[in-house]
Amino acid sequence: MTVTRTFDMPGSLHESIAKSQPPISDAKPSLPQKAQDDFTLAQKEPLAHDGVKQPTGITFAAQDKLPKLPIPELDSTLEKYLDVLKPLQSPREQRDTAAAVQEFLRAEGPELQARLKKYATGKTSYIEQFWYDSYLNFDNPVVLNLNPFFLLEDDPTPARNNQVTRAASLVVSALCFVRAVRKEELPPDTLRGKPLCMYQYSRMFGTARVPTHNGCQIAQDSGSKHIVVLCKGQFYWFDVLDDNSDLIMTEKDLAINLQVIVDDAEDTSIQEAARGALGVLSTENRKIWAGLRDVLTRDEDSNNAECLNIVDSSLFILCLDYTEPKSGAELCGNMLCGTNEVVKGVQIGTCTNRWYDKMQIIVCKNGSAGINFEHTGVDGHTVLRFASDVYTDTILRFAKSINGLAPSLWASTSPDPSKRDPKSFGDVSTTPHKLEWDMLPELSTALRFAETRLADLIQQNEFETLEFAGYGKSFMTSMGFSPDAFVQMAFQAAYYGLYGRVENTYEPAMTKVFLHGRTEAIRAVSLESVDFVRTFWAEKSAQQKVDALRKACLKHTNHTKECAKALGQDRHLYALYCVWQRAVDEEGAEATSSAGVSSTDGYASPVDGTVEPGANAGPNRQPSSPNTKEDGNVAKSQSPAGRQPSQHIPNLFADSGWDKINNTILSTSNCGNPSLRQFGFGPTSGEGFGIGYIIKDDSVSICASSKHRQTQRFIDAIESYFLEIRKLLRQTQKAGSTSKHASRAREAERPEVPGKKVRQGKAIVEEGVGGRDEEGEEDDDGLGGYGFFDAGMLLQALKANEDMKGRPSEKAFARRTTVGKKLRLSEY
Repeated sequence: MTVTRTFDMPGSLHESIAKSQPPISDAKPSLPQKAQDDFTLAQKEPLAHDGVKQPTGITFAAQDKLPKLPIPELDSTLEKYLDVLKPLQSPREQRDTAAAVQEFLRAEGPELQARLKKYATGKTSYIEQFWYDSYLNFDNPVVLNLNPFFLLEDDPTPARNNQVTRAASLVVSALCFVRAVRKEELPPDTLRGKPLCMYQYSRMFGTARVPTHNGCQIAQDSGSKHIVVLCKGQFYWFDVLDDNSDLIMTEKDLAINLQVIVDDAEDTSIQEAARGALGVLSTENRKIWAGLRDVLTRDEDSNNAECLNIVDSSLFILCLDYTEPKSGAELCGNMLCGTNEVVKGVQIGTCTNRWYDKMQIIVCKNGSAGINFEHTGVDGHTVLRFASDVYTDTILRFAKSINGLAPSLWASTSPDPSKRDPKSFGDVSTTPHKLEWDMLPELSTALRFAETRLADLIQQNEFETLEFAGYGKSFMTSMGFSPDAFVQMAFQAAYYGLYGRVENTYEPAMTKVFLHGRTEAIRAVSLESVDFVRTFWAEKSAQQKVDALRKACLKHTNHTKECAKALGQDRHLYALYCVWQRAVDEEGAEATSSAGVSSTDGYASPVDGTVEPGANAGPNRQPSSPNTKEDGNVAKSQSPAGRQPSQHIPNLFADSGWDKINNTILSTSNCGNPSLRQFGFGPTSGEGFGIGYIIKDDSVSICASSKHRQTQRFIDAIESYFLEIRKLLRQTQKAGSTSKHASRAREAERPEVPGKKVRQGKAIVEEGVGGRDEEGEEDDDGLGGYGFFDAGMLLQALKANEDMKGRPSEKAFARRTTVGKKLRLSEY
């Protein structure tokens, strides 16, 4: 009997939009009614799946109570748009943008706002489908462009700091996390006591980004129970869960399997391994990769299709690297894109030991580990929870081996696999199998070209890290600053010190307090921040510099709070642009009706012939803050029902301000905690930097990337700023003053008695002693980590593909218990 595993596929945008519009009486359905009835609503439109009831366990218990993402008021959004552009524009540019805004308010704006509200009726989120389509239309390689990475701290138990034992430990903890999600036992995320949306956790495992000729699809095998292991570019797989999502292997069993795999890979010569390292194909341009997948699956006599099914439907990928990167920069580069090392014309770097269409756990020879994730369906905040729980569980399991009363992270655990009857595991294969691909001539040629292009891409980027140990969150809050705002000003001051100007700077704010919320954009450059960097580098007093810093940080803090409420202009304006583009497509297809808009066409690229040359319709936009009704509801349209927007692009989207806001030079993201050593991503433009940072209690970790824009010099400038601003803060502190953030223990110290000599030693005054800045804590908790819009890559995604029609709604994968060569375990 053949068991079919079905991947949920995202619905196209035109399907989603059509659901909210009045039907056209003479329109013919794209499928016979019976065929349509064979699919559930979740299968037809899984990423939005409006109206589908969520699971009822602990994990998803609050989903039905979460508010929907509000649609900001149009005039408020445009006001915020002008505010965020003001410090980045010349007076003439400001006047031009203001004129474009006023024209938009009088002409197309109200019409598009009404259409957006109508579209959003009954939807989970007004931006969600636009968001997913923008991801899935991205046609460039995902490596270095979309996928971010986490670098985990080393395992605190020395015995685990080698490759096989660390990898086995991480896999066990990861499987416990998978089990908790599937059994709905994972406690929901909260922010200041409020539950956050947990939908993204349902999209983390068994998920793959699958390229097609009409854009990518997200496929998911919700019953996946095997993992794929990559070692020296070779593929291996084995089952790790039973049908009840319980673990069927102990950590020792996993270690044995992984050692067998490492030994088998070592028996393969470097040249032979390089010729079969098909993972490098996942780094290709998406349309090229789609064509190569067709080659892999076209021959019925080949087992390539089954091998591809095994990889796509796996829970996640485990990459075992043979290298031992030493420096922080080398480790970050390895986790983000792998190493590039060519010996005698053969690529032997770890860049070929990857599969970028899925989540990857990467473990180096010395036990250093990290995560690289395809994040169409998940943001940094979600994967951070996964990384943190996995790291915590490895520590708690070690503690339990010492003391059986040590606590567990999980509400329940799997029965001990070593004490179970193997027959109770069901239809599983725990012995590793090596996937043996049929290397057709076209594949061999394509692999060679893909590798050289990837090597070029890696060489075009550089990474540098700063692990600043001078101070961290404790010192910043003791001085009365929000830590995130404090660090953001460091980036702007360092850049201004090098180049004498400020540039468009972006930071994401998490919006998971809303149903299916992702991120909103914080535009970090303000009039106050510009005043600060100029004051800092001028011949001004220490007090003037610190005062300017406080004003700039306060502005950033308030801005962050607004964005965390989804009151930013970037997402809203992008949704309005998408609605305009859709209306243009409909006009071109002559599919309009006097009662409103009924779409039978797909979402088209802004490079469509109806868009004027040079019009930047992209969105790396990110917001400021608009006003919305507290209940998130919006009023009914006031615009004429029959009026249709012109195919001429609105001046708002053709104005230089739109180009400016969508060209992020400093793309930054605050995402991390003590379980991570570093976090980062590639630069979002050739002229910019990608900056991932983690603010810990007593340190700040920064990973910066660029296309060779003096990255080390920029990192050095940030470090110099940190030292200089600490000196200024010391100078401006009043002698003997006590910060309002000082700890209770400090307040309880015995007072000195006048005239009495105390012989208890000289008091040592610590800088930055003190407690928590609740305001700062609140702001930083609202930051959501790295996301696609955060990277500012949406313009390229929009240009990638204008034809969304013909995208299938699901993909099936056949059961594969005998795929691959079975490895011997007897010697172990």
